[in-house]
Amino acid sequence: MSSGEEYMVRVERLSFRYPDGKAALVDVSLAVSKGERAGIIGANGAGKSTLVSHLNGWFLPQSGSITIGGTESSRKNSETIRRCAGLVFQNPDDQLFMARIHDDILFGPENLGMDKRSSREEAERLLREFGLWEHRDKPPSHLSQGQKRFAAIASVLVMHPSVLVMDEPTSDLDPRNRRKLIDLVNTLEGTIIIVSHDLDFIWDTCSTVFLLSEGSIASRGMAREILGNRQLLEKHGLELPLRLQG
Repeated sequence: MSSGEEYMVRVERLSFRYPDGKAALVDVSLAVSKGERAGIIGANGAGKSTLVSHLNGWFLPQSGSITIGGTESSRKNSETIRRCAGLVFQNPDDQLFMARIHDDILFGPENLGMDKRSSREEAERLLREFGLWEHRDKPPSHLSQGQKRFAAIASVLVMHPSVLVMDEPTSDLDPRNRRKLIDLVNTLEGTIIIVSHDLDFIWDTCSTVFLLSEGSIASRGMAREILGNRQLLEKHGLELPLRLQG
């Protein structure tokens, strides 16, 4: 794998074991270029959640390395990594914990010491764009699941991350909000990594795909080539996207 600076994200020979000895990641290497939209797919237990936890410094490499925006992930660099890579959790309730949605969205910028005026202006823009402005003073518990999802995304986008990592972003969305999210992702600039079981969503939003199986990269390539390969997907516990079935 090239070590050139054209890559916004580089994972090289990453391995990770949990305290019980279970190997969650085994010699994983992947690279995502600046501005690329990459999907990470795999069956349950493939190691996707563990890999996601490494991509913004929640987990540190036990062996191998991760470089985000030219900075290697380590304990001393954890704040820099989290500024660069913004993670949207699978469950919005894990991301929204303040008394008001408006406060949730400003929590990150305030803790990172970002300019207050520009952060408030950006928060207002996102709230209006996502149809949440009239709900800005409500607690998260008063929002629908779709509204929570977009509030969680806004709480990350407001910090202008160089890399946006989304973990199962459609897991709680109805068809209308799912389409809204596809349209949003396809208009965002920057590097985006999406981890999802929703292969149709990956088809609609990603240009490249990494297939994770039993903690290792089983295949990588253009999204529609990987997602259209029935034999490959079934071998690793997945099915074709719904649009290709039948």
